[in-house]
Amino acid sequence: MAPPANRRSGYSRRAQYSTFFGYLAGALGVLIGAALLIISISNPDLFSSLRSVATQTVEPAGGVTARARDTGRNIFAVIEGHALSGSRVSKLQRELAEAKVRLAEAQAVKAENRRLQKLLGLTRADPEPVAVTRLTSSTASSSRRFATIGAGHADGVAKGMPVRSTLGLVGRVLKPGRYNSQILLVTDTESLVPVRRAGDDVAAFARGRGDGTLRIRLIELGINPLKQGDVFVSSGAGGLYRPGIAIGVVTTVTTDGAIARVLSNPAASDFVIVDPVNTLNNRKLAQTAADGGDE
Repeated sequence: MAPPANRRSGYSRRAQYSTFFGYLAGALGVLIGAALLIISISNPDLFSSLRSVATQTVEPAGGVTARARDTGRNIFAVIEGHALSGSRVSKLQRELAEAKVRLAEAQAVKAENRRLQKLLGLTRADPEPVAVTRLTSSTASSSRRFATIGAGHADGVAKGMPVRSTLGLVGRVLKPGRYNSQILLVTDTESLVPVRRAGDDVAAFARGRGDGTLRIRLIELGINPLKQGDVFVSSGAGGLYRPGIAIGVVTTVTTDGAIARVLSNPAASDFVIVDPVNTLNNRKLAQTAADGGDE
């Protein structure tokens, strides 16, 4: 016959022993935990040896986990490096190009100072820029080379003012508007800039070829002293461009000069600086030169 459903543990001696030992184990666990807590509070150094043994026991497993974590971090670092290498290399290349331009301009300034020291009472001071603005557009494929900047009459921009970037001379203002202006790039066939080689007095003219390069024509013909890698800067002659602005670097030497690559590429220039005409005394001369270039 089946046992009744309401049968209690008191009817089974085994169930009673199980319940008793369960309570006893719980009470002993509480007492042991309380004793260990009191000992750890009163004497913290008592279990230091046990902790050391436990630490040494789990150290190999911890080392394996740390190496695995470092390996995973290195893998992610390599992946991130490959993903960002293009932008980092491009940034480094731009910084290197700007550093080279700064070096060439510093050499030009040094040579300019040597010349100025020979003239009593003559000093050279860089003018304050008229405006710093964004170069909004430029012609990519045309025999004429123009660009547009986001500054005009309202910003003090006038016709004939030089325009440069951090890498060198870009051009000059051709048609100023109220809030934007058209500039004639140095690579245009109607652009003619008096230049000299950075570091010495080799004078020449840089004329645009309409294909993104410049033709350097020496003023004094004879033995061509130019070589690949020579950097040319504005000479300041004519009173339009101030001296020492980088303009191009020689790529090919010709019989009467050289072909140069322009340093300040408008396609890679976000912001440009509009400078005043070189000297106040030569503003009329600069305006006449600008009008002549327009024709």
